[in-house]
Amino acid sequence: MEKVSLQALPAVRPLGRHTFTGGALNLFYTASGFECSFTGSELHLCLRAGASAHEPWISVLLNGAWIARFPVAAGESEICLFRGLTPGVARHVRVLKDVQAMPDEPDHFLQITALGGRDGECLPLPAPAYRLEFIGDSITSGEGAIGAKQEEDWVSAFFSAVPHYARLTAEALGAEWRIISQSGWGLLSGWDNDPRHCVMDYYEQVCGVAAGAHNAALGAQQPYDFAAWPADAVIINLGTNDEGAMNNPPWTDPVTGESHAQRPTPEHLAALEQKAVDVLKTVRAHNPGAQIVWACGMLSDTNGRMPPLLRAAVARYRAETGDGRALYLPLPAATPETLGARQHPGAACHRQAAETLAACLRDLLKA
Repeated sequence: MEKVSLQALPAVRPLGRHTFTGGALNLFYTASGFECSFTGSELHLCLRAGASAHEPWISVLLNGAWIARFPVAAGESEICLFRGLTPGVARHVRVLKDVQAMPDEPDHFLQITALGGRDGECLPLPAPAYRLEFIGDSITSGEGAIGAKQEEDWVSAFFSAVPHYARLTAEALGAEWRIISQSGWGLLSGWDNDPRHCVMDYYEQVCGVAAGAHNAALGAQQPYDFAAWPADAVIINLGTNDEGAMNNPPWTDPVTGESHAQRPTPEHLAALEQKAVDVLKTVRAHNPGAQIVWACGMLSDTNGRMPPLLRAAVARYRAETGDGRALYLPLPAATPETLGARQHPGAACHRQAAETLAACLRDLLKA
């Protein structure tokens, strides 16, 4: 197989929210990438990337096994995914971006420009059983899912899409997935009380958090077509950073000098609950046929403010709208034994969350 753009290979399935420009597949969020069934002995990937501080990383899975992981250098590059395999045997290949979009780095981007191989072809893939959309923060970005517990540096190497609750949940259900997430962001603000850091403000764009003229040219900021990929379930994992913001110093707008802070007052908690209700309404408006699961708790104190607040928001949404296809699901919290890098859930915690979520979705989606 000669080197061919992924857009010209109908048997190759893009994963995650994406665009094509000039035949190149543009990847933005964590766990975006592609999959194919390839019968050849050797497969090569052509890439184009950029970054000033946080380089993209990608992982390679072959027949479900994690066989490689590496950073992508800025500029053009070609990587051999594997060689020397027996030709004529169909093997399932997945290539996933491990790292989230970087809103403070307009030069951060990743494109797969071509795929090339020897002695084989890409065969059609079976249709996925379901389509799952995940909305979240650093947990859903895969922060800390790889790396030793003592690691505290915020670097690309400590993000991963592989030992990740969203991917594991989708795998358990035979589903395709898409992720929208940003580390440190929340419902009303980020963990640092910055009100600009609200994930849902960018939900209706392909990847509006990917800033700058270059990402705009790649289509990151264009409207997202929900109808082209109707989700069977939308999983919302937001609220952890709002809980943290209540304990952190106010954020001061550098332009206006205005101060912003989330605080556990009755008025603010009511506003936070209302925001959660509004999020559910927005998700439903764009996903009329989906089950909605607000799944939270991997880094939450079960005695904290957010679990009961989110449970109440879901109950209120159901009562106000009559929509019985929305529920709140507590996920297993990380323990000292299941923490990963940067005090985030590690692989074991992600597996536990995936087991809980997959069991819930299995019942909901077959009903």
